[in-house]
Amino acid sequence: MVADRPHCLVVGVGAGTGLACVRRFVGGGYKVSMIARHAERLQSFAEETEHTTAYAADIVDLDGYRATLRQIIAEQGLPTKVIYNAALATFAPYTELDTDLFERNFRVNTTGLLVTAQELAPGMVAAGDAALVITGNTGATRGTPRFIGFSPTKASQRILAESLARELGPQGIHVAHVVIDGAIDTPWVKETFPERYALKDVDGIVAPDLIADAYWHLHCQPRSAWTHEMELRPWMEGW
Repeated sequence: MVADRPHCLVVGVGAGTGLACVRRFVGGGYKVSMIARHAERLQSFAEETEHTTAYAADIVDLDGYRATLRQIIAEQGLPTKVIYNAALATFAPYTELDTDLFERNFRVNTTGLLVTAQELAPGMVAAGDAALVITGNTGATRGTPRFIGFSPTKASQRILAESLARELGPQGIHVAHVVIDGAIDTPWVKETFPERYALKDVDGIVAPDLIADAYWHLHCQPRSAWTHEMELRPWMEGW
């Protein structure tokens, strides 16, 4: 019975890391609530994967996103395992970067994480055995040309994750930030960075299932040995 399963929430479910995490946690015995912007695609994931429920929401609309989180609690119960995988990016030279898109990316990548914590963490503290894992990126650790519409938003997300970890850790919530240093095997990467995607044949990009396995490990860590920041990168990635 779905009602007998513990509850996991994955925020930002696309055909890559998010969906892989959904499947990994379902396989680990959880029921999973899924949030993404694209309602039809999300519903198709729910129809293909048992023990899941789709909730369409656009994090740019913070009030609407809060309402969705509250709806999930009302309908599914409080999630004690949460994965924040939502992300938006804009790639352009600084002279051409649309400031509205720049601020939109901050809202999804950073403010959305804060709202998630505000809505869920107090209850997670009370429930115990809770964890929040955040999908980070190398852009959070260094600035590069054309990534100005992305890297600052991920850097702010990273420091927010650390702030949350320092406050919530002593209250019993394991907050972990995972730096993905490399291209991920997704349709978007295949279309946008074909030269990077071609490295898939030599294990040069990250498989979403392996990211999901790492997230599962983080969620299962005993509190005497928590990891806050983890880095995942292909063997051939320069760093």
